[in-house]
Amino acid sequence: MNRLGMMVDLSHVSVGTMRDALETSEAPVIFSHSSAYELCNSSRNVQDDILQSLAKNGGMVMVNFYSRFLSCSDNSTVQDAVAHINHIKQVAGIDHVGLGAGFDGINHTPKGLEDVSSYPTLFAELLGEGWSIEDLTKLAGGNFIRVMLQVEKIRDIKKTNGVKPFEDHPNFRTDDPYNCTSS
Repeated sequence: MNRLGMMVDLSHVSVGTMRDALETSEAPVIFSHSSAYELCNSSRNVQDDILQSLAKNGGMVMVNFYSRFLSCSDNSTVQDAVAHINHIKQVAGIDHVGLGAGFDGINHTPKGLEDVSSYPTLFAELLGEGWSIEDLTKLAGGNFIRVMLQVEKIRDIKKTNGVKPFEDHPNFRTDDPYNCTSS
């Protein structure tokens, strides 16, 4: 994936896979819609030791606004989302947090953060917690752009160095009537 310039997204994987991917990937990885495990112990959320590894990798967590990932219940508030964003910022750093709301696939949203029209409320809350305009710019998309550029840079370095994409050719049995390959 690094050689092809593909982003590695770890939002739906096990903790073991998170660790393996962070250990293997030369390019930054993302969690496109996850939150902080320490605040809500959902398997989708990211544990602190993984957040620390993520910071070393250069990747980011894009905070999900599904109430069950914020408060482990059907009820949450914009303050719960702020708590997850702040926790990830505290553990991994400002360069490793973003927004991955998930509004297109969730049925329980935080009170005060029902859709993207509520982002000014979220940003006002964060400004009240000491966030700067530069911090909010990183959160709102700057970090994601940085990650995309770094993924492409790793791809280009590998290509320049003659690294070919890895292709695994399974050894199909030709006598298998259920083999769907063609010659």
